[in-house]
Amino acid sequence: MAVLALEPALPDERKSSRRIPFVAVLCLLVLVLLGSSGLLAHRNWLATIPLDAITVAVGPGGTLVEVAADDALIPASRVLAGMPGSFELAREQAAWLGAGTVPHVSGLNPDMIAAALLDLHVLSRPYGVPVAGWSGPWRYVWPRDSALVASAFARTGHLADAERIIDFLQQVQPESGLFQARYLPDGSGVPDHRGVELDGLGWALWATEQVAAELNGGERTAFVQRHHKLLDRSMDAALRAINDPSSLPPPSADYWEVKEKRLTLATAALVCTGFESSGQLYRILGDLDQADAATAAAARLRTAIKINFGHQGYPRHLGGSSRSTDLGVDFLLPPLSTDQDQTVVRAWERAAVVMARPAGGLAPGGSWRSDGVSWTNVTASRAMTAAFIGRRDEAMARLRWLDQHRTAAGSLPEKILRDGQAASVAPLAWTAAAVVITADELSS
Repeated sequence: MAVLALEPALPDERKSSRRIPFVAVLCLLVLVLLGSSGLLAHRNWLATIPLDAITVAVGPGGTLVEVAADDALIPASRVLAGMPGSFELAREQAAWLGAGTVPHVSGLNPDMIAAALLDLHVLSRPYGVPVAGWSGPWRYVWPRDSALVASAFARTGHLADAERIIDFLQQVQPESGLFQARYLPDGSGVPDHRGVELDGLGWALWATEQVAAELNGGERTAFVQRHHKLLDRSMDAALRAINDPSSLPPPSADYWEVKEKRLTLATAALVCTGFESSGQLYRILGDLDQADAATAAAARLRTAIKINFGHQGYPRHLGGSSRSTDLGVDFLLPPLSTDQDQTVVRAWERAAVVMARPAGGLAPGGSWRSDGVSWTNVTASRAMTAAFIGRRDEAMARLRWLDQHRTAAGSLPEKILRDGQAASVAPLAWTAAAVVITADELSS
């Protein structure tokens, strides 16, 4: 309105001059709303995300290939049909499954669990450690995905496969104890400059403890001794991270894979997970001083999380809205934690509402863009938490939903669009591993 006062206007001009600024202001307001409220995300550009492949299989010369049609496979395998040696490769995969266990859950399609295990086996084939997916941008090793796969392998009796993952994490971890976001699968370095993600040490320690839990007596002790460097470096890095009057770690990127200026609940929770797992691992070694130090640090950090995040309803960011709750609240509960605080459980219950998407799955968090897309890794992680805190009905419902949205070859894709169509990369290691872990818990 200040523009109108710059110079006098004739009666007819005054009417016009008032209209033009109003239209301009209205347009500016619309643009601001579009940019700040996320309305641009309501455009249907995500609805056109293609499905890269229906699965990945062993192809000519033992290479992995993306598969476009399920009839291209030997049935119940991840092997291309029609090649010399196809049936022998399929028998090898069946033998690998048979060497372990496929968790059986009454009321759940057993084929989904077997297919998930085969997908993890194939994604691990080239280098012995699992890549997140086979499409180019996913063909790397993330500590968090690998940790979940290590747990899935250990729980189903594939202990050598699980230990190779822990070996890899120990190999690529620097003296600082801080893991990069992702690694080249041959262990030769990193593919980009995403930088350190503090939650990696928590994932690595948890995975190590998960594998150790499946071993007996002397084998367990020997396993932890073989990975003593990973344990010590991670523990030291975690202690440095909370060496602050707040007892909270610094901001770091987490599973959202974006740079953060504020601490996220997921990062804080995974550092706490690391301390809890360290305590268990040091006890296996008989180092009670270090075990007690880890347990004390876990308690200190958990108290700081409750004070700083709990009073806000456990939002994604420190000081954020409770409607922004994401998987960080899951990471404060089993199986990522030994604790089951009821205030956290209540926040976890509320999270399902703000993260829900039209097709029936979940978005990465309540503050994620409103594009209608469900993410299977988030949905499977929610099922996993539900199974471990005694919410069997929810765990089963989410597993059944995932089963209904597998690709034609039976693999679990990364995304499900608003209309229920599978999209993006398939299979996704995180989702497959979480499904196996959940089924194992429900079958016990």
